[in-house]
Amino acid sequence: MNAILPKIKEYSQNTNETTIKIKVLIDTLYNNQRLEKSQYKYILDNITEDETEYLYQKAFEAKMKHYKNKVYLRGLVEISSYCSQGCKYCGINAFVKDATRYRLTKEEIIDCCEGGYILGYRTFVIQGGEDRFYSDELMIDIIKTLKSKFEDIRITLSLGERNYLSYLKLYNAGADRYLLRHETASKRLYEHLHHDFMSFEKRREALANLKKIGYQVGAGFMVGSPTQTNEDLVEDLLYLKDLDPHMVGIGPYLCHSDTELKGNDSGTLTETLIMVALVRLQNQKALLPSTTALGTLDKKGREKALHAGANVMMPNISPTKHREAYEIYQNKICTGDTSVQCRGCIELRIKSQKHQVDLGVGDYIDLQEGAIK
Repeated sequence: MNAILPKIKEYSQNTNETTIKIKVLIDTLYNNQRLEKSQYKYILDNITEDETEYLYQKAFEAKMKHYKNKVYLRGLVEISSYCSQGCKYCGINAFVKDATRYRLTKEEIIDCCEGGYILGYRTFVIQGGEDRFYSDELMIDIIKTLKSKFEDIRITLSLGERNYLSYLKLYNAGADRYLLRHETASKRLYEHLHHDFMSFEKRREALANLKKIGYQVGAGFMVGSPTQTNEDLVEDLLYLKDLDPHMVGIGPYLCHSDTELKGNDSGTLTETLIMVALVRLQNQKALLPSTTALGTLDKKGREKALHAGANVMMPNISPTKHREAYEIYQNKICTGDTSVQCRGCIELRIKSQKHQVDLGVGDYIDLQEGAIK
């Protein structure tokens, strides 16, 4: 169980004085893009449904200030369900015996991206478990092949922890961005959620290395994970403010029945949207995905995230036959859709919220005038 956002859980109502104080803190965060540790905690300890709409409104204003109503689309290719790591919440971690495992070949990955390019995508997110099959040499070959075929694209990698030299080689080959969620900025919670051969310090070192090399870097965390507290969420906010990543992926913890953490409650849509909105207010230029997991929690979850500050969606362009096997959480939506169906569905959802689909490369706002590598 977790111990976050108690008044949301209890459907509490605040006194007028408390509501005013929360709104003043939200305004301060909007204007200054930073709060003190105690101020963040006051919001999380006291916010109720009555104040969430104001929070979402200010987060939406912050997004509009920098990105207008654009939603950037990225074509997602899930290349492998093999993983050497032991994240206790993940359905494809190394200790899940019944997980279905697959790997895409270089040719399959290129084919997915070629199909995605025809559908209009100009950023491809190559994501998988930490699978040693994908050596530096193989990934360099894939990256260079894609960049030689399509000069007007960005390549985002999400392949977990690698050493500095590996990250540097992939960057020099043409990778533009790297997504590596820190998962939690609390050492206590990190160690609760991961096996002891995994390192809280190593994860942070990897993110620091990615920034040093020059990637557009994505961090991020889960909301509602077992034993998580408001103090842990405050640590996430403070860490993200200091790291200042270009992207932040925030998703709910979704309990998987085949993992060591089975039987726990999942995170909720409201809890997750509150954290998306707070990150938007303090990291106002960051690219924030509206994740598929939110659509698993609520049919309109992804749309609601757009109004809480999110501005990226990642339609799946992986081979349909493998999508169910990439089961990092259960009941994942859209696994049976073709890439064409997914593309059309996402566009309709975005337009229904009076947002604009942007099929450009969608760089971080301060880098949008830069040259393609």
